[in-house]
Amino acid sequence: MAESKREAALKALFSKISEIDGSMVKRNEPEADDIPAGGLVSLADGSLKAEPILSPLRYEIAHTAEIMVLVQGDDAVARDAQFDAILVALASVIDADPTLGGVVDFAACNEPEIVDEPIEGAATIKAATVPVTMDYIAPTALG
Repeated sequence: MAESKREAALKALFSKISEIDGSMVKRNEPEADDIPAGGLVSLADGSLKAEPILSPLRYEIAHTAEIMVLVQGDDAVARDAQFDAILVALASVIDADPTLGGVVDFAACNEPEIVDEPIEGAATIKAATVPVTMDYIAPTALG
């Protein structure tokens, strides 16, 4: 069976974020109980907005995937530095190849939603949800 443009875009994005050194990278897996020492970067498929283009019929897709970045540690300064390094690396790998190897027309990170989550009896987690918008043309509204 042929792969959808949506799935190809998600695989290309996953491949790019897998280039981030030191972090565990996952896709569509539940939030981990244990965050690895190098941090966790998790890709969720997100949502699509499709606008039809006529003659021939095809769809301009704005696909917003969500990337969750999580780090955990007792030392706030070290935790913040590690968190920032992962966000910088994430932006760098996408900015270096905004077509994700030619799979999409353009991809870009959007504003992260950042939160510190104190955990009773464990080190604090610093987390962000980073929306990444990928624009491409697809043969169906499903991507």
